[in-house]
Amino acid sequence: MKIVFTRYSTYQQNQNNHLLYLQFLKTSCVRFKFLITIFFISITFSNCTSKKKILYFQDAAEQKQFEPPIYESIIKYNDRLSIIVTSSDMSVANRYNRIAPSAEDSDLSSINGQPKLLDYLVDNKGYINLPELGMWKVAGKTRFQLESELLEEYKKYIVDPVLTIRFANFKITILGEVSQPGTFFVTDERLTLPQALGLAGDLTLYGKRQDVLLLRDVNGVQESHTIDLTQTDVLDSDLFYLQQNDVLYVGQNRTQANAASFDKNNALYLSIASTVISLVILFTTR
Repeated sequence: MKIVFTRYSTYQQNQNNHLLYLQFLKTSCVRFKFLITIFFISITFSNCTSKKKILYFQDAAEQKQFEPPIYESIIKYNDRLSIIVTSSDMSVANRYNRIAPSAEDSDLSSINGQPKLLDYLVDNKGYINLPELGMWKVAGKTRFQLESELLEEYKKYIVDPVLTIRFANFKITILGEVSQPGTFFVTDERLTLPQALGLAGDLTLYGKRQDVLLLRDVNGVQESHTIDLTQTDVLDSDLFYLQQNDVLYVGQNRTQANAASFDKNNALYLSIASTVISLVILFTTR
């Protein structure tokens, strides 16, 4: 009887140990799932963005009027200019226009019966080659300055000349955290910073509005400027109007940077681990 009692006591102890082990597994699983839940909640809240980091021009109410400097597009190297000379006697005026050479295909040399005019490319020394006038320095001048300068010259040879000069390749590039990044060709040479961002579909919620980078070519040298869109300082600065070939880059805010650094596979690994632990408990309790 003593031996039987001992065996029975050992069996009872093993049963108790087994129950304690199962209880330990259940508790561990619950704790693990709790930690996973807390982890994802912390990630979610860390991705919340404050309104102060999103709203534009937050101090606008403090100042009622803004006076940006007078806008003047400066002609630069590699710009393409459309220069058209007209007068009452077009046979004379056309001598000073850059007309496409004649070809068997008339579409190459005329549009609707009118001569097709070619653009002028500003070379790396800042000159263009004008018919009858030869090489002419244009880089560093505004479009209106060049018009006035050339008009006086054409009056020596043409009666009542009319001169029209426009940029043929006015474009800007917007990159980074915007809805539609890319290069945009602009027909209107008067383009403001908000209008440019509108072309790109505005910044995303993850765009860093306090640190927008503007790259601008000035006399062949690239300059960089930092713009804070949450303040109104830019509205009366020389950065308010964009110039041809400007580049805007919108970086990621801290929320997006943190999300990008988080390995998306981690969520999968945690889910698999949670499933495995649940299955272990399920089979061991049977």
